[in-house]
Formats: sequence, structure tokens, C-alpha cells
Amino acid sequence: MPDAATTRLSVAEARRRLALDPFLLLDVEQPAEEGPADESLAHRLGLDARELAWFGRKGESARAEFLGDLAGFVVPVVQGGRIAHLHVLAGERYLVVSHRGRARFAEELTAHLRRENPHDAVATLFLVLQEALATFRRAAVAALLQAEELEDDMFAQRRPEQIYRLSHLRRRAALLHHSLLPYLQVVEEMITRRMMSSDFPVERQRLAQEFQRAARLVLADIESSQEATRRAFASYGSLVAGEQNGVINRLAIVSVIFLPLSFLTGFFGMNFAFMTDELESRVVFWLLAIGLQAAVLLVSLYVLHRTRAWRRLRDET
Repeated sequence: MPDAATTRLSVAEARRRLALDPFLLLDVEQPAEEGPADESLAHRLGLDARELAWFGRKGESARAEFLGDLAGFVVPVVQGGRIAHLHVLAGERYLVVSHRGRARFAEELTAHLRRENPHDAVATLFLVLQEALATFRRAAVAALLQAEELEDDMFAQRRPEQIYRLSHLRRRAALLHHSLLPYLQVVEEMITRRMMSSDFPVERQRLAQEFQRAARLVLADIESSQEATRRAFASYGSLVAGEQNGVINRLAIVSVIFLPLSFLTGFFGMNFAFMTDELESRVVFWLLAIGLQAAVLLVSLYVLHRTRAWRRLRDET
């Protein structure tokens, strides 16, 4: 395709050229919402409407199957912050890509096909599948880098909004995995069946094996992104636990320092004969109240200063 031309076609013209052109790459943009009585896209394009009733229909799940000399796929791709599904139909003379609403992927694919110049329809099909995987790889790597940056920022300064950003990244990584895994499973089953056939050409086996390797790498990238978010959540929890331990230590030290006052309050609040007869002097009261409190405070400060607890509290503060 370097010498290929790009043009807009009506449905009738596209149907005519599908029957006549030696090779046609057709990008079909359908309305975002499907009408209740819409005719199937396969029928409108002059294709076998019975076996291809699913083609172009909204809400189809992941699919990969051979239909005689055709191969049909429902391929998930990442577009911005959402997952879109492209319907791909590949034959020896054409490649039809259908999507709901505008899809940047189709425009990028056309430019990529011009650069790569695949030699036949099968190579073009695997190039489409590889480009769909590339959208997941880019999204997974971006999420992984964001999670690592967030983790670094946590150790510099922990902020509450970081946990919400981590939650968003975790949901995004889960969405990537949930969308890609069923598709890869059905494609793997289809490729395995075709590779076991004796009439499957060697060149196509090479393309299929390259796709399988790329799929495993993309799944590994997504799983790395999920692991990075889990590790960041654990780091955040450790930082919160460390701060809470510091607060509890400070409260415990303050409680120990003021424990004699609590003791004196309870002690002098008891109404016994000894309390009313022997400790009725104001001098005795102030001596016990102030003297005992001061002695405990000095001993506590000395012990804190001579141990690591004081240095640890000073560093945390």
C-alpha cells in the first residue's frame, strides 16, 4: 500500500468494490447507537449475512473464528480512557473494520499499513491484531509509570488524594486485564486449531507465533501494572501505620508523664480516716502533688533522653 488511495464511499459503492477490487481496506463508521430495526452490516455489504449476523452489531463479546475463507474477530482496543471493540473481517481480497462512532485507531492503522506495506491480506490482518495489542501495551506501561511515580511521591510527602489516584489506576489495570484476557483466549484457541492443520502455511505460522509472543508480553505488562498498584497500596498502608504508631507513642509518653496526677487525684479522692486525719495539712498535699509530679517528670525525661525513643520521636517530628 504506499500507492494506495484513500476515499470516502457510500454503502452501495463499498459493496460494489468489495466484489471487484483485488484488495480493499474498508473502514466502516457506524452510529454510536444501534437502531432496533437496523439491517445487518454484512447484508448491506453483500456478505454472507447468515454466518456474519454478529458483524457490526453492538455489544458483541470477544470473538475469533474462521468461516471458510474468511476470518472474523471482535477486537478490543484502548481509546483514551475507555475500551472500544472493533469488528474485523478478513478475506483474501479485503479487510473490513467496523466500529461505533469515530475511532482514531482506524486512522492510525491506515498510516501504519502504508509504512509497513504488508504483502497479503493475512499479513495485513495480523498487523491489525498487533496494533490492537499495542494500544493495551501503551496503556499498561503508562499506568505502571504513574503508579511508580505515585509511590515515590508518597515517600516524599503522603497526601490523601494519592490513594484516590491509586484506586483509579488499579481499576484501569483491572479493566485492561478483564477486556484483553477473554479475547486472547479465543484467539489462542483459533490459532492453535489452525496451526495443527497440515495445510497451514509456514509464513502464517510465523505470524501467528509472533502474535502469541506479543500477547504474552502485553499480559505481562498489564500484570506488572496491577502489581505496581498493589505495591503502592501496601506502601501507603505502611506509611499510615507508621504515622499512627508515632502518634500512639507520643500519647503513651504523655500518659506516662501525667500518670502521677491521675494517681493523686484518685488517692486524695478516697474518704478514709487516714486521709482526713493524717494528710489534712496543705503542705503535705502540695509536697505530694508537686514533688511527686516533678520527680516523675524528671525521671521520664531522663529515661527518654538516654534511650532511642527520644531520638526517634524527635526525628518523626
